[in-house]
Amino acid sequence: MPSVTHEAMVELFKNRPTLAAELLHDALGHPVPAFTDARIEASDLTEIVPSNSRADVIVVVLVGKKQRPAMAIVVEVQLGVDPDKPYSWPVYVTQTRARHRCPTRLLVVTIDPATVRWCSRPIDTGHPGWTLKPLVLGPEGVPVVTDTEQARAAPEVAVLSAMAHGRGEAAQAIGAAFLAAAHALDEERRALYGDLVLSSMNEAARRTLEAMMTSGYEFQSNFARTYVAHGRKEGREEGLREGLREGLREGLQAGLREGIREGILKAKAHDVLAFLEARGLGIPVDVQQRVLTSTDVDELDRWIRRAAVVNEARELLATTGD
Repeated sequence: MPSVTHEAMVELFKNRPTLAAELLHDALGHPVPAFTDARIEASDLTEIVPSNSRADVIVVVLVGKKQRPAMAIVVEVQLGVDPDKPYSWPVYVTQTRARHRCPTRLLVVTIDPATVRWCSRPIDTGHPGWTLKPLVLGPEGVPVVTDTEQARAAPEVAVLSAMAHGRGEAAQAIGAAFLAAAHALDEERRALYGDLVLSSMNEAARRTLEAMMTSGYEFQSNFARTYVAHGRKEGREEGLREGLREGLREGLQAGLREGIREGILKAKAHDVLAFLEARGLGIPVDVQQRVLTSTDVDELDRWIRRAAVVNEARELLATTGD
């Protein structure tokens, strides 16, 4: 079974047919015809080579009133070294070119820096003059999307940005931009993309985003739940919290067992402060002390929600009469 990361990245390209062409042009500087539309085509390429000849995504960009194919893009998500790919990728390109009768490009997308060099190696097919050079988009080429309007215009790019840069310094800003734009998405994509962004964040950014989304966030999409369950079964538990945060969630689900109550209060208090800091609001010492010494879980939950809308930190206390 392919990994959740692989399938999630494939889903982004299927949900936004223009994404491959946009990345080819904007991120890699590769010329793309001025197209009027793009569509996802069948990726089963078994006409000549019957064994496992399925590309991840095939996109055809169309031009003119007759929607004539102007270019095909074979998109391959690659998260590690696969010795079979130098043999299957040329097949994907030639079969797609023959099927759609238009120039065809191979776009390999990876969020693993160590895989970029391997993917970029020219593939000598053995025929004189025919060496396939994959067009590779690695994490350095993926845009860092921290602007809400940009995230709203291209949510799939925003999610890919989180997957590529979610462990770095820009993680919190990337996540905040996506969440601000997420309300415009349909429910299914909002749930799926929210799961992907959250699971791609570093610990500090994830804590802040959880506070922004909801306390005790659980995976919302069927897609993510399916793969999380599969990961649990095989011991990988992809995307799940570890250590203290896992204990906190279990404690919540069990009714706030007394043994971890202090940890829950501390975690929620830090979520309140982290959210205020993420919004650039100064936190006076007395407000910080009041939040850190709170012993009321419901009060902290209210403050987490209020932290999203207050204009200054003191308004947290004013709304509760403190």
